[in-house]
Amino acid sequence: MSSKRSDLINKFSNNYPNFLKKDLNKIVQIFLDEIKKSLKRHERVELRDVFSIEPKLLKARYARNPRTNEKIYIKEKYSINFKISKNWSKKINDKE
Repeated sequence: MSSKRSDLINKFSNNYPNFLKKDLNKIVQIFLDEIKKSLKRHERVELRDVFSIEPKLLKARYARNPRTNEKIYIKEKYSINFKISKNWSKKINDKE
C-alpha cells in the first residue's frame, strides 16, 4: 500500500489535533524540500534507525540499442541509493 502526502497529513492531524492542518502541510513540505536540496548538493540524507538516501554517480559509458544494435553514448548521471535500517527491516519482515 502506498501513502499519499495528503494521507500522511491526515494521519498527523488525527494524531496531533492541536496542530493546524496547514501547519502540518508546511512541516511535511519543508522536510521534503530539505531532502531534495541535500540530494541536489550530492549529500547523504540519513534518519538514524530509519533509512538513508545517497546519490550515486553512474559513470559515462557506451551502451547498445537492442532493437537496432546501434552503439549509443550515455552521459554520467546520478542515481538514488536507498537503504533501510536493520531495525525497520526486521519489523517489516517479522512474521507475527
